[in-house]
Amino acid sequence: MKFAHENLEVWNKAVDFAVDVINAVENISTNRKHYRLLEQIESSSTSISMNLAEGKGRRSSKEFVQFCYISRGSLYETMTLLEILWRKKWIDDATYQKTEKDGLVIASMIKGLINSISSI
Repeated sequence: MKFAHENLEVWNKAVDFAVDVINAVENISTNRKHYRLLEQIESSSTSISMNLAEGKGRRSSKEFVQFCYISRGSLYETMTLLEILWRKKWIDDATYQKTEKDGLVIASMIKGLINSISSI
């Protein structure tokens, strides 16, 4: 038996995305670590899947949609932080390009989920 959110493909992709982001942050080597930024990107990247899970567990479709929007906001926050880390050259081009590609897929999936829930 599974929790309902575990059946959402977007939730699974968001969990994988968070793991990739955390792995990228763990590999940052700079003389001066900006711990707040690193903690924030770990928080925002994990928040994507957590809000999808929490929304799926709510009573109404309206609440679920609201949590999907929050999840999308966390994704956008994560992408902004990844851009900052990339511009600082703390993550390499390949890591940035992969996470950007994955982020775009997740954004599209969240949009599709919102549309499918809203049409019910």
